[in-house]
Amino acid sequence: MNYLAHLYLSGPAAGIKVGNFIGDYVKGSRHNRYAPEIQKGILMHRQIDSFMDSHPVARESAAVFKPQYRRYASVVIDIIYDHLLAANWSRYSEASLHHFVSDAHKILLKHYFILPGVVKQFLPFLIKSRRMEHYRLTSGVERTLKIMAAHSSLPDHSQWAIEQLHTHYDVLNQQFNSFFEEVMVMCELYLAEELIQKQAI
Repeated sequence: MNYLAHLYLSGPAAGIKVGNFIGDYVKGSRHNRYAPEIQKGILMHRQIDSFMDSHPVARESAAVFKPQYRRYASVVIDIIYDHLLAANWSRYSEASLHHFVSDAHKILLKHYFILPGVVKQFLPFLIKSRRMEHYRLTSGVERTLKIMAAHSSLPDHSQWAIEQLHTHYDVLNQQFNSFFEEVMVMCELYLAEELIQKQAI
């Protein structure tokens, strides 16, 4: 899953949201350089990624995109799952997607100066384009894949990916909702353990 899902799964705490958002850009033990709550968000991000990488349903979803993307299929399904979260947003949140994304932008900007350099570079563009809100549209998915292909080693098969999304939409949507129910439980347990630890201090 990509930025939208990681932010959603973080719960209400701003520090955990920030840590979960930057998790891909903080390697090894560098998370120790951050405040405790942000550290917990970074570690939560890693736990979510590990859970998804090993989950059979997520692997089935990624297999749809393997013919063209091969080892990058898991990267593509991260974006597809964010799209499906946005498309199913009312199922998972009482707040509107627009409101959630706006609040997330405010939190990230408030913590701007402690963000990794690469995040500082792309965050203004992500906010200006409201990319996370546009994940709900397949055109937003295609644009995101094109941007990623232009700035990484991801091959540019974005049009083909959208064709596969349309062709397999119902199955992918069912797989996403099944997977997301499980990852929500895992994250709720993680956050509950963090709360218990805080209360014990």
